[in-house]
Amino acid sequence: MTDTTRDVRIPLTVLGTGAMGTALVRAWLAAGHPVTVWNRTPARAEALAAQGATVAASAAEAVSASRLVIVCLLDDASVGAALDGAGLAGRDLVNLTTGTPAEGRARAAWATARGARFLDGGIMAVPPMIGDADSGGYVFYSGSPELFEEHRDTLAVPAGTRYVGEDAGFAALHDVALLSAMSGMFAGIVHAFALVAPEDIAPKDFAPLLVSWLGAMTGSAHKAADQIGSGDYGKGVVSNLAMQVAGNATLLRTAEEQGVSPELLTPYTALMERLAEGHGAEDTTGAVELLNLRRSAADRP
Repeated sequence: MTDTTRDVRIPLTVLGTGAMGTALVRAWLAAGHPVTVWNRTPARAEALAAQGATVAASAAEAVSASRLVIVCLLDDASVGAALDGAGLAGRDLVNLTTGTPAEGRARAAWATARGARFLDGGIMAVPPMIGDADSGGYVFYSGSPELFEEHRDTLAVPAGTRYVGEDAGFAALHDVALLSAMSGMFAGIVHAFALVAPEDIAPKDFAPLLVSWLGAMTGSAHKAADQIGSGDYGKGVVSNLAMQVAGNATLLRTAEEQGVSPELLTPYTALMERLAEGHGAEDTTGAVELLNLRRSAADRP
């Protein structure tokens, strides 16, 4: 029997009722969990009160109402300010505020010093996906394994859960790594549309081609993982760096011909040129060595 199927669901507190916090609260309320909420601007919690949430007058009061405390605020500084003076001893603190790995680790140490167990989270969803089991949204969690196991079912109510390790910084690291990949993809999509925009090519007709092509290319991540894991960047190469660098000239000339700024491409093409010096037969995956400031390219195997 899980928390989500018991007649009496465990109570929880949510600090922060912005768009994401509100979506989380609504999902837990819909599942029958008693929820206490607090927001710096009380008016933003009024709609949730009408749906059954208890609105606390202060963050400290909200924290005292439940053992399980979910925090979903603007940034790490907001978390510290909201919890300043709150009694955290014996509390299970789950921080779903977007932050960096270093902030997650520091906040874990901060919470532990105050007698709380701690999980950091990275939400891989937008508010409309919360509470929709078919949306594909999920949350990365890292930190106390005991806390995660005890509250796994409750945490899974708004979105799927993926525990990525005891290091409290790993949830944010996974979150930002995926978002960084997404940003690169968005840059490519924008550049592609900019290239065809001056011509008699309907964006709605071009979009399916983009989706199909990019979908086919994402499978290369598995080969990249194999190369990185083995340290052999020449393993299974189909189009080596030397070929790709030569091909990049065409990409840049086309942008010039179409009157499109190449600024979304040139950082990566320049990196490939650097990498190709002495490693032309390898794959682009070797760029992880140049990007990793902890390891010099001279140390490459």
